[in-house]
Amino acid sequence: MTRAVRETGFTLLEVLAALVVLSALLLALRQGVAVGVSASETQARLAAGREDLDAVARALRRLVEHMDPGTDLEPVHVDAGPHALAFPTELPAAVSLPQPAVDAALLVTETGELVLRWTPRRHAVRLTPPPPPQQTQLLRGVAGLDIAYWRPSAGGGGWVPEWPGPGLPTLVRLRIIFPRDDRRHWPDIVAAPMRDMAQQ
Repeated sequence: MTRAVRETGFTLLEVLAALVVLSALLLALRQGVAVGVSASETQARLAAGREDLDAVARALRRLVEHMDPGTDLEPVHVDAGPHALAFPTELPAAVSLPQPAVDAALLVTETGELVLRWTPRRHAVRLTPPPPPQQTQLLRGVAGLDIAYWRPSAGGGGWVPEWPGPGLPTLVRLRIIFPRDDRRHWPDIVAAPMRDMAQQ
């Protein structure tokens, strides 16, 4: 009597099927990891961009709030247009200057940078040419800056694109414009100059 003896092990077909299943599992795992890493990087970029915008918004609000209104004897000049603003103010205490009073200007450069240009403010008559302005980059990749000024009136007031003076505007609204394909969006920054004219 003969007995069929089956050898132990896997057939070639079984091995190939196992390899196909394992490859499918590894591919799915790789795609899941890639999606997770991409989502994490996107979230980190958005969070970093938001932190940058938060810091810029705080800095811009502080600069406007500390506009120098001047005095009766020494009035100040504010060049307030729809896309740039030049005004006397004070830099934050973090900037190491013996005198924080500066003549500042906010504008967007041709290369798409929102910058603050400033020179130390001198109350005395200059005998030498003024030093070149310092420039601090606040944001990159900016398409424009729209500025409006609140003009009170008997009917309630409204926003105007320029401020002719005299004196400081009641409110200043800064709107940072980003390119269309830029995911950054930020609400308008509205600030009120809070300093009263010094009495001399």
